[in-house]
Amino acid sequence: MTDCTSSAALTRPADRKTGLLGYLDLYRQRRALAALDDTRLADIGLSRQEAEAEASRPVWDAPEYWK
Repeated sequence: MTDCTSSAALTRPADRKTGLLGYLDLYRQRRALAALDDTRLADIGLSRQEAEAEASRPVWDAPEYWK
């Protein structure tokens, strides 16, 4: 049996879209996007320029569907 005790596992995804945890998630996602190579970006349908533009957005500039 697996014991999931991390805060990420205990927090519902909808709750993590706002507040400090949401901004931290967004920061991590944008850093991960910036670290992808061109092959991986092509797999998800993004160009290097699109990925860099998204990664360079400030953390408080969250997607509209979060608001």
